[in-house]
Amino acid sequence: MSSPDRVLIVGAGHAGGTVAAQLRTNGFEGRIVLVGDEPVAPYQRPPLSKAWLKGEADLDALLLRPEDFYAEHDIALRTGVHVVSISPADRTATFDDGSLATWDALILATGSVSRRLPLPGADRPDLIELRTLADAERLKAVLGPGRRLVIVGGGYVGLEAAASARALGAEVVVLERADRVLARVASPPLSAFFTARHTAEGVVIRTGIAVTGFEAEGVRLADGDLVAADAILVGVGAVANDALARAAGLVCDPGPGGGIVVDEAARTSDPAIFAIGDVTVRPVPVHGLTLRLESVPNALEQARQVACALTGKPAPVPEVPWFWSDQYAIKLQIAGLPQAADRTVVRDDPAGGRFAVFHLCGDRLVCVEAANAPQEFMAGRQLIARATPVDPAALADPAVSMKAVAAQA
Repeated sequence: MSSPDRVLIVGAGHAGGTVAAQLRTNGFEGRIVLVGDEPVAPYQRPPLSKAWLKGEADLDALLLRPEDFYAEHDIALRTGVHVVSISPADRTATFDDGSLATWDALILATGSVSRRLPLPGADRPDLIELRTLADAERLKAVLGPGRRLVIVGGGYVGLEAAASARALGAEVVVLERADRVLARVASPPLSAFFTARHTAEGVVIRTGIAVTGFEAEGVRLADGDLVAADAILVGVGAVANDALARAAGLVCDPGPGGGIVVDEAARTSDPAIFAIGDVTVRPVPVHGLTLRLESVPNALEQARQVACALTGKPAPVPEVPWFWSDQYAIKLQIAGLPQAADRTVVRDDPAGGRFAVFHLCGDRLVCVEAANAPQEFMAGRQLIARATPVDPAALADPAVSMKAVAAQA
C-alpha cells in the first residue's frame, strides 16, 4: 500500500503506545489517532504484579512516556473510549458513543483478555484478575498482614502476585490444576526451583487440584474442601482479544486461544490493517513457527515491523523471542522457544540460587531459561540466533565460561 495519511491505532497498551511513537521516530508525518479503553495513557503492565502491588512504583513510573509526549508529537490520544466495530470496506471505526473515525491504515493492538473458568461463582464481582491498572488497585487494596489470598493458577503472573503478597504480609495459597506450577511455560527444573522458593517464603502451593466453584468464603475444590480466602485472584491464562477482527472478517486462528493471523510485517489478511502484540498469531522465523506470543518484547518487535512497513523503511531483522519474570530476588530470563527441543542440559545447581536450563534440538540451542544467570541468558540468546552447533558438555560445565562456549560455536 502507498504511504497512508491517517493511521488509527486501536488499543493504547504497550504495543499501541510504542507503535505510535515509533511511527514518528521513523518520520511519519500524517495523522495518528491512538485510542484505548482505559482512562490512562499507555503504561507498562509487567510491574502491576510486582512493584505496583508492593507500593514501590507510582503512575509516573508506570507510564511508557510522559502524558505530554503525545501532544508534543502530534499524536491524538483518546482514552476511556471503546471501538465497537471496524469496517474494512469503508475504512471506518465506530465508537461506543456512535462517533466514527476514518483511517488509511489501521493497527489493532487490542491485547488479550483473561481466560474465564466455566464454574459456579466464576462471575462473582469480587473475584480479581490481574490485567489492568484497575485490577492491580483492587488486589492491592485487599492485601496486607494476615489477609488470606488464594490464587487459582500457578503461572508467572500468579507466582509474581504471590511473591508480592507475601512481601506485604498476606497469607497465600496457590492452586494449580497441573502436577506442577509453570507446567505449560517452563521446564520441570524451573518449576521445582520456584516451588521450593515460594514454599520457603511461606506460600502454600497445591498442585493437581481441581477447582469446582467460588463461594463467598473461598474456593471450593473437587474433594469438597473449601480453601478460605479474603481475596481470590484467578490467573489461568489469556485469550486473544480478537472480536473486532473476527466481526470484520479478518483471518483469525480457530484455536482456543484465538488471535489475528499476521505476516512478518504484522499485516493481516487485509493489506490496510495491521495487528501487533498479544492479539496476534505471528511468524517466528528464528524457530520456523507461527504462534501467539504474550510478551513486551514481542509487542515492541511488531511495533517496529509496522512502523517500518508504513514508512518504507527496511524491515527489522527477526528477533529471538524472550521473556522475563521477577519473583523475590530471582530474575528469570528466557530466550527462545523449546518446542523443537529433544534434550535439556542444566548448568549450575538450582540449590545455589543461580542456574540455567538449556534446551537443544540435536546440537543446536533453541531455548535457555536462566535464573539469576544473565551471562547464560545473553550468550544463549546469541547462540539461538546464530543457529550454529554448540557443545552440550561445555554448556553443562560452569567452569567453561559462556563467552568460551559462544566462541566455540
